[in-house]
Amino acid sequence: MAGLAASFGSGAMTNTMEDVAENAKAIFIIGSNTTEQHPVFGTRIRQAVLRRGVELVVADPRKIDITEFATLHLRLKPGTDIALLNGLMNIILEKGYEDIEFVANRTENFEDFKANVMQYTPEITAEITGVPVEQLYEAAEILGNTKPAAVLWAMGITQHVVGVQNVRTCANLQMLLGNIGVKGAGVNPLRGQNNVQGACDMGGLPNVYPAYQAVINDEVRQKFEKAWGATLSPKIGLTVTEMMPSILEDKIKALYIMGENPIMTDPDTNHIRHCLDHLEFMVLQEIFPSETAAYADVLLPGVTFAEKSGTFTNTERRVQLVRQAVSPIGGAREDWTITAEIARRVLENGRRGVDAGAQYAGWDYSSPDQITAEVAALAPSYAGISFERLENGDRLHWPVKGSDHPGTPVLHVGQFTRGKGLFAVTQHIPPVELPDKDYPVLLSTGRVLYHWHGGEMSRRAKGLLEVYSQSLIEVNPDDAMKLGINGNRKVRVTSRRGSIEAEAWVTDRVPPGMVYANFHFPEVPANELTIAALDPIAKIPEYK
Repeated sequence: MAGLAASFGSGAMTNTMEDVAENAKAIFIIGSNTTEQHPVFGTRIRQAVLRRGVELVVADPRKIDITEFATLHLRLKPGTDIALLNGLMNIILEKGYEDIEFVANRTENFEDFKANVMQYTPEITAEITGVPVEQLYEAAEILGNTKPAAVLWAMGITQHVVGVQNVRTCANLQMLLGNIGVKGAGVNPLRGQNNVQGACDMGGLPNVYPAYQAVINDEVRQKFEKAWGATLSPKIGLTVTEMMPSILEDKIKALYIMGENPIMTDPDTNHIRHCLDHLEFMVLQEIFPSETAAYADVLLPGVTFAEKSGTFTNTERRVQLVRQAVSPIGGAREDWTITAEIARRVLENGRRGVDAGAQYAGWDYSSPDQITAEVAALAPSYAGISFERLENGDRLHWPVKGSDHPGTPVLHVGQFTRGKGLFAVTQHIPPVELPDKDYPVLLSTGRVLYHWHGGEMSRRAKGLLEVYSQSLIEVNPDDAMKLGINGNRKVRVTSRRGSIEAEAWVTDRVPPGMVYANFHFPEVPANELTIAALDPIAKIPEYK
């Protein structure tokens, strides 16, 4: 969110998945295992390559499945994305592939950007990234001469201490090539969960209210105070990765966690356990007992996706209607009803005073469409979104500025949200931890096709477990030979923070000197190994 917001004025996928699949002539995937993490869209990309001859360039340290369809696989060293992108842009400028008119009319800070990129000669870039010079030229030629071209990325770009700068460098590339505001192009971050975009749109970030209206803006704050009848703080709050260490500083004494399993998914699990042990009070709202449930004082049973109605806003800014398919089991309730009842009880019994006459102060919703109506009233980009339009089959990508507005499938047509696009000056910074004599192998973590995140749902699916029943550590054959691994033995992986044991999968998917672990299985908690090193702006951990 933060990187694109700084470069363009809004942080979201600029084009739709259908548009990219149907109209792009070239696709550059960097830091996204698309066919495993977004398999439906991954299938459409494969079809675009096979049916339309789309040129596909993939930059990834691992030989992921999508590379089988790639024109070119740039197997860069982990954590060298900025150097790679700056090196490609150096060649684009050398060859004259840049869109001179777009740069002149729609961007600013080009000269400072150019001076920085000129430092990343092909030879220096190859030395930093491990990508041969000839491959750098081949990639630059494809991207420079094939339009429209779309750039896709996911957590392989963002989960670094330079995650925001990685994103801004991707934005630089597409501005340089004039691939913004046109069909089949754009910058397209693929979100890691079905409603990440929607959660952020609704103010699930510590610095904004719904629709990215800034907490520190007095006019915005007064608007929400009038609507909700409450006095609101002008201070920016904390991200989840800042909350945990704040517990040990006694700055946070209680947590209300909804649908999150930090014991499985936060970095440095042993530290997270210590933080939750120190916490005075915790409420956990979940669909199943999770590893975090052991630390909860109160468990509130929520419902699964099939048991509730409402909306998701997916990775392409499309608001999708969700209809209840089955009735909730036992005492489980829809999340919004639980939260609303807690709020009403706080108002009735607590010391939190509100103006009962304010339009949206009562928390007295009887259905999700009433919440959607409140969103439309307070969030300008959702102003024209209603249950009625969604039920009628309207495909609405925000911003939807009014009830008769068709939505905006392609962002930044003619003008950026911030006016002109801002070229950023970005520099290669190595990962916080690099291999040394004590820890000679680099670890990257992520997901596999058959499981999702902490595995609360996927590990309960018999069919998925039959296909992928245990955690596997990917080890390169050269490293396996040195270690004496035959592929059927367990390995112990140790970092400065902990150790895990799992079966080794000897495969050339990973390069020599690198191992890959997933975090789906509690008996192999990969995040016991990871470091809580954060991007200074977005506060996202360096999982990669």
